This record gives sequence, structure tokens and C-alpha cells, in this order.
Amino acid sequence: MTTAIDSNVIVALWDKDETLNSAAQSALDAALRRGSLVVPAPVFAELMACPGRSEAFLDSFLKDTGISVDWNLDETIWRAAGLAFPSYAARRRKQRDSAPRRILADFLIGAYAREKRCWLLTLDDRLYRIGFPDLMIERV
Repeated sequence: MTTAIDSNVIVALWDKDETLNSAAQSALDAALRRGSLVVPAPVFAELMACPGRSEAFLDSFLKDTGISVDWNLDETIWRAAGLAFPSYAARRRKQRDSAPRRILADFLIGAYAREKRCWLLTLDDRLYRIGFPDLMIERV
């Protein structure tokens, strides 16, 4: 079974905090034993935006780790993300949530995993459990 990886897992893997990067590595190893690893295109873009990370670094990292990039987000993914995001925004306004704001890319990542029937490996399962209740999620 394929596992889609959220940006925060790879960022955790690169973190200097050994506890955090060790947990991310263990979760990635377990996911790899289950099947293939993939990052959807929005994750690739978010990772390229990380300070000190170049396109060449990211290409090399993904190649070395065997993580593929799925550049194609079809119509069902865009529609699912577009439907989930307004519900999140309404909940946030109603609850006056102080948690960090989420961006549309987060919903594209969740919609990608759900529509492709992948597991989603993430540090932040709360957003995805609410926005995509039928999504298969593994939390680091």
C-alpha cells in the first residue's frame, strides 16, 4: 500500500531534535515496509520553500530515499480540497481557533491521499481527521 507523506514529516526528519527526527524516521521506515512512499506536488513545493533547501538538494534527497513525487493532481483532488477548505474556515471562525491557520495546500494533501486511497503519514492528524473523516491516517 502506498503512503503519502505530509511536509511536516520530512521537515521533522531534517530537524536537529533527535527525538523528533528519530520518530519521523521510524514512521517512514514502517510505511516503507507497507509499500511505496510518495509526496504529492504541493508537498514538494512546500519542501522547496524550506530555508536552506534547494531544488537540487530536494531532488537528491527524494531519489536517495526512494520517495517519488506525484506531479498530477486530477480534478477530483482539486474538488475535494475545495469542498473541505470552506468547512474548515467556517469551523475556525465559529470556534475562534487559536491553532495555526491552515492553507489550501494542506487540503490538497489530504484530498490527494483520500482520492488515491493512500495512507497519509503526518504529524498533524487533527486537521485531516476532521476534514477527511474517511482518510487512512498514520500519525508520527
